[in-house]
Amino acid sequence: MKQLLMACTLMLATWFGVAPAHGAETGRWSKAQAHAWYMQQRWIVGSNYVPADAINELEMWQADSFDPKRIDLELGWAQKMGMNTMRVFLHDLLWKQDPEGFKQRIRTFLTIAHKHGIKPIFVLFDSCWDPQPKLGPQHPPIPGVHNSGWVQSPGVAMTDPAQYPRFEAYVKDIVGTFAHDKRILAWDVWNEPDNPGGGDYDAQEPKHKFDLVAKLLPQVFAWARSQHPDQPLTSGVWHDPDWSKLDKLNAVERTQLTQSDIITFHSYDWPETFARRVQQLAVYGRPMICTEYMARSAGSTIDGILPLAKKLDVGMVNWGFVKGKTQTDLPWNSWQRPYTLQPPTIWFHDLLRKDGTPYRQREIDIIHDLATSPRGVVPAAALMLPVRLDHPG
Repeated sequence: MKQLLMACTLMLATWFGVAPAHGAETGRWSKAQAHAWYMQQRWIVGSNYVPADAINELEMWQADSFDPKRIDLELGWAQKMGMNTMRVFLHDLLWKQDPEGFKQRIRTFLTIAHKHGIKPIFVLFDSCWDPQPKLGPQHPPIPGVHNSGWVQSPGVAMTDPAQYPRFEAYVKDIVGTFAHDKRILAWDVWNEPDNPGGGDYDAQEPKHKFDLVAKLLPQVFAWARSQHPDQPLTSGVWHDPDWSKLDKLNAVERTQLTQSDIITFHSYDWPETFARRVQQLAVYGRPMICTEYMARSAGSTIDGILPLAKKLDVGMVNWGFVKGKTQTDLPWNSWQRPYTLQPPTIWFHDLLRKDGTPYRQREIDIIHDLATSPRGVVPAAALMLPVRLDHPG
């Protein structure tokens, strides 16, 4: 009887394109399995998330500064506007410092997120901003500067091959511990892996950073996949004018697009460019999530992008939820021209003020209308400006 049940399970899995539990030893998900997973989700919408009282992922997660009450408050705001995911950055140093304590804090976060109907996308590594992360108290925000305390993972540590077993243990322990946790949406194994860093950290960046990342990224995918997670693995492409031709892309991008179970990408562009990006990635035949967008002064807005994405059935995760210590309401060019005398004309990222009031109520209304309508449906209210033009007299 047990063998018969197993055979039936395998047969049904084959018919419906869904791998059995633990997904046999086949490696990357099939396209059918990826689409089956995607259709089980609500239309995916949320923000990249760090609490307003944390300058980076270290301050968010370290025992002395981890703030469940603040997280509960802010994720409650996300729930009210209809969001169902948050993209959340982890860090290898947090695991190195205290593996069990870090995992317990992740469990606490997942309990809070589940309470509010939110399934996070967890990011394991990141190539952006400060390449020399340090545990302990983080420095205060640099006045007038965008994301002035964000840190890379692993950063300069990847120049030391002796650290690689630790990276492997970190990935396998974190993914393995939560591999079958239904409260997690996906694993983003490396954020913008071939990003040269950003900010004013050029002198601190590892030499031959690209070559190091190009060798490490396939290993990170393999380490994560060895734990047979029920959640998909991904890493999002973010630059180059055309993603449709693999042979024209660099080694990192080719790994991202050939190893990801679902396709993720970043687009801080105008709607017409966003639509072209989706068309380019459609050639890979997999579900898509844009895991970073919204830069108002660069043309990427809630009004212009989100209804289009809903129509195209692309999941969406904007950068920035609550204005706080990351100061991502300020634009990227604040690294060259700090906004110390006066704020920018419009916020760059972020949706809410620290007290939860919207920067712009219209944006919150659009998110709510799209998130609460059926899959593929773009309600008129998300397209029309709710403005009365009464005639005088």
